[in-house]
Amino acid sequence: MLFYAKINFMKNKNSNIVVLAQLNPISGDVEYNKNKAIENIKKANEINADLIIFPELFLIGYPIGDILTRYPYLAEQSKKALEEIKNITSNTAVLIGFAEENKEKFGKPFYNSVALIQNREIKRIIRKSLLANYAEHNDYRYFEPAKINKEDRLININGINYGIAICEDSWNDFDFFEKNLYSIDPIKEIAPSADIIICPSSSCTRAKKEQLKHNMMKHLAKKYNVKYIYVNQTGANDELVYDGYSRMYDEKGELCAMAKGFEEDFFIIDLNSNENTINPLPKGLELTLNSQKEFSLDHTPDLERTYRAITLAIKDYFKKNNFKRAVLGLSGGLDSTICAVLLADALGKENVLGISMPSKLTSSDSKNDAKELAQNLGINFMEIPIKDMHDNISDKFENIFSKAQDLFKERYSQSFTQDNIQARSRALILWGIANEFASTIPIATSDKSELYMGYATINGDMSGGYAPISDVVKTKLFALARWMNENRPQKNTIPESIINKPPQAELAIDPKTGKTLLAEDALMPYEFLDEVIWRIENFNQSIDNMMKSKFLYEKKNILDEKTKLQWLNKFFRRLNTAIYKWYIIPPGPVIDGRSINKIEFRQPIISNINYSK
Repeated sequence: MLFYAKINFMKNKNSNIVVLAQLNPISGDVEYNKNKAIENIKKANEINADLIIFPELFLIGYPIGDILTRYPYLAEQSKKALEEIKNITSNTAVLIGFAEENKEKFGKPFYNSVALIQNREIKRIIRKSLLANYAEHNDYRYFEPAKINKEDRLININGINYGIAICEDSWNDFDFFEKNLYSIDPIKEIAPSADIIICPSSSCTRAKKEQLKHNMMKHLAKKYNVKYIYVNQTGANDELVYDGYSRMYDEKGELCAMAKGFEEDFFIIDLNSNENTINPLPKGLELTLNSQKEFSLDHTPDLERTYRAITLAIKDYFKKNNFKRAVLGLSGGLDSTICAVLLADALGKENVLGISMPSKLTSSDSKNDAKELAQNLGINFMEIPIKDMHDNISDKFENIFSKAQDLFKERYSQSFTQDNIQARSRALILWGIANEFASTIPIATSDKSELYMGYATINGDMSGGYAPISDVVKTKLFALARWMNENRPQKNTIPESIINKPPQAELAIDPKTGKTLLAEDALMPYEFLDEVIWRIENFNQSIDNMMKSKFLYEKKNILDEKTKLQWLNKFFRRLNTAIYKWYIIPPGPVIDGRSINKIEFRQPIISNINYSK
């Protein structure tokens, strides 16, 4: 009876109730997803809803990777699951996504389909026509595109005509997009005969994605004078995070109902009411819904979304893979600090172990900062010096190198061997703990800016079972640190000394200063570096393009053309030698509008690109 108290109403004759089942599936776990669907259908039956809608491909779980083609019996399991669901349906209609076997002689092996089920009968199967094949999407690899049949896509429930457009079927309006990927538009075919468009979707969160999505849906509802209902999944699977925010727009294109973000929601809409719940977007994001595409160092509007996306990604990655605890190196620097806070918030402080592993180059300030952070967070903490380990390995290596020099004559006059021994010694300790204690994995703390530059050690700081900040640039991490200090329940957890400290790995001495080498001296200013990344990912710019463009950094600092060109050449030179590292970094959540995470981008390691043109 608590359920009824929560929703505060039962359906009456003046209501048309639609439930948006915004849920968190597990890829490939048809049984789990089916049981979750049945639980929610029973709730919808209890309130006598007209319709309950599930996200795209809900029974198989999204993303699907290659599991369907490797294990095609999952489609048969989905079919059996539909039969079980059918047997518990009543007057409440059910729209649920699944992978359907293509039994025709030609074409891809499956369809991306939605089943309409009501009163113990599968009344209609609706198949997706536009198959996304870009960024993280590989739908055309597995699914056959369906021909658009208007009659098949229109369903009538209690006198209301609903038109069904599965995810990408909505993303091809010729008036909204400057360039279209497809020559057909399913919405154009079905909207004139529909009162309401329903879009079951699996759309991951990204920087600027909400802005695009909101304006497109607003445009479609207003253009066709129809209500538009969008049902998105939530939760995270590997590198993709789904933010939920299922919603409805009215015939004027105004947002009139929206579910919660980054969590499951049995979201009830009364089609005849003007007082449906509109849950808020992450703070600041609503202010940028009509913003232009331009680089900014003001990351504030996207910080809450970033925080919520990464903590959800960590939580689901650990829970769905049966992990419980995380162990990470605490250097006293920004990257490991951010990771520690996110892990503590996602997993609970008792499930996080931070280890300070000072070498002879580690400053007392760094050791003190790491210890203070751990105390502030309340996580488990150890200090394990690595000087003896480093010295023993160095001595062993020198003996090996002396012998190898007789074989390989071209020994470097200067190398990164000593730097890497330190990083890899630390990784060895973290992996040792993870191997020794159940349900524990080490964390890779590399950030996006440094991954682009290859400024990270394979089997060192890149090593781990998960990489939480691998798609977050350094300037945004500084802003995120300040945001977390102000917005987490426990204020000012991160010591100011960490935020104010210039980034440095403390692995090598700068011969120019005699002090430990600063990251920006080894690379370039992060404000400039991060804009180079942004221009590549958003405008596909070459060196020549960038030389002609005025960077935000140039508006605040004096930068001559010679230095600018040197920095750009260094960036692309280092990028070219870092590509193989992108293949090695463990999974991490996609956060930015574009990413080098493996689920989205692959550049051949053997590639000879002229980045100047």
